[in-house]
Amino acid sequence: MAQHTDPKLNYEETKKRIGYVTRKKATQETYDRIGFMSGLEVHQQLKTEQKLFCRCPAGVFQKPGDFDAEVVRHMRPTLSELGEYDGTALMEFKTRKNIIYRLKSKSTCTYEVDDTPPFPLNRQALEQAIEISLVSKLNIVGEVHITRKQYLDGSIPTGFQRTAIIGVEGEIPLKNKKVRLIQLSLEEDSCREVSDIGHTRVYRTDRLGMPLIETVTYPDMTNPDEVKEACNYIRFLGRSTGKVRTGMGAGRQDVNVSCKGGTRVEIKGVAHSRWIPELTHNECFRQWALLAIRDQLNARVPDAKSWAISHTFLDVHVFNSKNGFTKEAKANGLKLVAVNLPGFKGILSHFTQPGKVFANELIERLKVIACIEMPNMAHSEEIDPLFAATEWEKIAALLKPGENDAQLIIRGPEEDIQTALETVEERCRMAFAGVPPETRKSFENGTTIFERVLPGADRMYPDTDSAPIPLENELIERLGKKKPQEVIERYHQLKNWNVPEDCYTYIFRKNLFPLIERIIQELDISPAFVGKFFGHAVKWVEGQYKPVAEFDYKIIYALLRFIRQKDLDLSIARRMLPLVYQYPKMEFESVLTSINFKRIQGEDIVSKVPFLRNKFAEIRLSKGDDVEHNWIMGQLRRQAEGNMKMQDLHAAIGIIK
Repeated sequence: MAQHTDPKLNYEETKKRIGYVTRKKATQETYDRIGFMSGLEVHQQLKTEQKLFCRCPAGVFQKPGDFDAEVVRHMRPTLSELGEYDGTALMEFKTRKNIIYRLKSKSTCTYEVDDTPPFPLNRQALEQAIEISLVSKLNIVGEVHITRKQYLDGSIPTGFQRTAIIGVEGEIPLKNKKVRLIQLSLEEDSCREVSDIGHTRVYRTDRLGMPLIETVTYPDMTNPDEVKEACNYIRFLGRSTGKVRTGMGAGRQDVNVSCKGGTRVEIKGVAHSRWIPELTHNECFRQWALLAIRDQLNARVPDAKSWAISHTFLDVHVFNSKNGFTKEAKANGLKLVAVNLPGFKGILSHFTQPGKVFANELIERLKVIACIEMPNMAHSEEIDPLFAATEWEKIAALLKPGENDAQLIIRGPEEDIQTALETVEERCRMAFAGVPPETRKSFENGTTIFERVLPGADRMYPDTDSAPIPLENELIERLGKKKPQEVIERYHQLKNWNVPEDCYTYIFRKNLFPLIERIIQELDISPAFVGKFFGHAVKWVEGQYKPVAEFDYKIIYALLRFIRQKDLDLSIARRMLPLVYQYPKMEFESVLTSINFKRIQGEDIVSKVPFLRNKFAEIRLSKGDDVEHNWIMGQLRRQAEGNMKMQDLHAAIGIIK
C-alpha cells in the first residue's frame, strides 16, 4: 500500500488498518481478536512498626528537601557466572547516571546503603504475610528462603531487593471466573524517586526497606475490566485483614500485558486501579500496531540483518528556523545530527497509542537511555513540523535517502550523541522483530512511555547473609484462626443487604465492612441505610472537607449510637456528619447546637402541610401533583430531619389535603 505523505492522514489510516477502537466501544470479541492477555503484580505495604531487615521505624516519611546526608552511586555491570551481561544493567550503564540518595537519620541506617548485613527477618511482617497468604488460599511454604532479586534502576542502593516466597498456587474469585495466583512474596520496598533529569536521578530513602507483600497472578485476565476487578479484589483482600497500609504510595501494581504474537510488557507502578482498563487496552493495541509495523518493514527490507542507519552532523547556523529546537541548540552549544532510516517512510507517523506514533518510541528512549531531555528529536513525519519542507530537502541532499526512507534530527550534548545514535538504531532494529519486552511508565490518560528494558528471568539468587526460616504447623494454624471473612462473601452479604453496588468499592477500600456489620448488629440499624451512609454520605464528605485531626471511622458508630440514644431519626446523621468529620473531637450535643437542630413533634411538622399547599397554589408555575408534593417536601425536610422519618413525612403530604 502506498504511503501517505501527510502524517495526519497516515496516523488515521494506520489506526483504522489495525482495527483500533476506543475502550468504550471495545467488546470481548475485540479482545479475543487481538489476543488480549494480562496478569498482575500487586504490592501492598504491611502495617509494621519496623522495617523488614533492620530496626528503623516503618512509615516515617521525609518531607521534600529534608535530609541529613547524600550518597552518590553509579551503575557498573559485571559478568554473570555464565559470562553474560544483564540487558537491563547494560542499559543503565549507558545512561551514565549519578544516583543520589537523600538520607534521614531517623528512618535510615547503614543496612540500607549495604554497609551492614541484614538483621533477622521482621517476625511481625512474616506473620502478617502468612495471614494474608492464607486468606488468598495459597499453600504456605514449609521453609522461607530469602533471595536477592536484582534491582538495577537505582531505586535500591544495593542493586538488589531481598525477597522471600511465603505462599504459592492460590486463587481469587471474581464475579464471573476465578483467577489463579502464582505466589505471594514478602519483600522490602524501594526508594521514592524525587527527580530524574539528564544524568542525575535523586531518591529519598524513607520508604526503603519497609515490608511489602507482592501478590502475583497468572495471565488469566482476558479483558481490561477483569484486570481492574482482580486488582481491586487482591487489594481489598489485604485490607480486610487490617494488616496493610493505605494511602498514596502504600499500594501499587505492575500490570503485565501482551497480545497475540506480542510479548510481555510490564506497566510499572500503576498508582490507581481505575487507570488499569485504559492502560491495558491501549498497551494491547500498541503491541498490535507494532506487529503491523513489523510486517510492513519486513515486506520492504529483504535483509533486515544488514539494516543500518546513516547520519551526518548539521551546522546549526545553516538552519534558520524560527522554532525553539534550533535556537536552543545554538544557545546551549548542543549538536544537531541528521539520521536516515532506510525503509521507514510512513513508519514514524504510524499510530501506536492515542495521540502517539512510532516516533515517540524513539523519543522516549533518547530521554531514558541517552539522557537527552525532551524535545530531543524532530522528524520528517511530524504532525506539527518543527522544520520547513525546504529544510528537510537540504537534509535529504546530505543524506541521499531512498524513496522509502525517513529522516530525523537528534539534538543533544556532544557527549550523548553516540549513545543517542546507538539507541535509535537499536530500537529501529527491534521494529523488524515486533514488540520488545520492556517496562513502561503509566499516565492517567491511559498512555505509557518507555521506562527501561525488561529484566531477564535469571535475576534472583540466594541471599547468603540470611538463614532459612522453618515454618511450624502450629504457627500456621494459629494464624489461620485469625482469617477474616472472605471478600467475595462480604460482597454477597452487601448484595443481600440491598446496599447499592456503587458503595462496594469505597467500603472494601476502607475496610469498613466489619464496622458496618457491628453497627447493624449492635445498634439495630437497617443494613441498606448503613451501607449507603458510608458509601455515599461519608465518601462525599471525605472529598469535600478536611479534618483537623485524623478521622477514625469508629466515630461513625458513636455518632449513630448517640442518635439512637437520643431517640432521634437517623436522617439527622447526614446533617451532623460534615461537622463530625471536620472536628472529630467535638461533642455530639455541640454539633446539634451548631446545625440549629430543634426538637419538633411530627404532628406539628405535618400540621403545616395545608398552609404550604395553599401557598404553593398561589406561586405555582408547573402542573402536576408531583411538583406540589416535592415542593412541600423540600420546605419541611430540614425541620423533619431528626424528628421524623422522611417516608412518614412523604406519606403524610400525600394524605393531607
